[in-house]
Amino acid sequence: MTRADDLALYHFDGCPYCARVRRVLDELGVEVELRDIDEDPAHLRALVEARGRRTVPVLRIRHAEGDEWMPESSDIVAFLRERFGTAR
Repeated sequence: MTRADDLALYHFDGCPYCARVRRVLDELGVEVELRDIDEDPAHLRALVEARGRRTVPVLRIRHAEGDEWMPESSDIVAFLRERFGTAR
């Protein structure tokens, strides 16, 4: 399992697009911080403050110059596959 400390996935359990991203993370053997916006109001607040909406999934990518917020499950999956390779 590869731990990616610079990534956090904002999601909630009932979201099929979020499930798709979590499935790809499992396939790639990548562990990221999972931030459930339904279970923790602080995660929801952080998402809305950063993006102005509560739509998930969103992958937060930490860079030295600041955070990047990547919405859209297909974009997140493409990013994960490019960075971590194909599923094992």
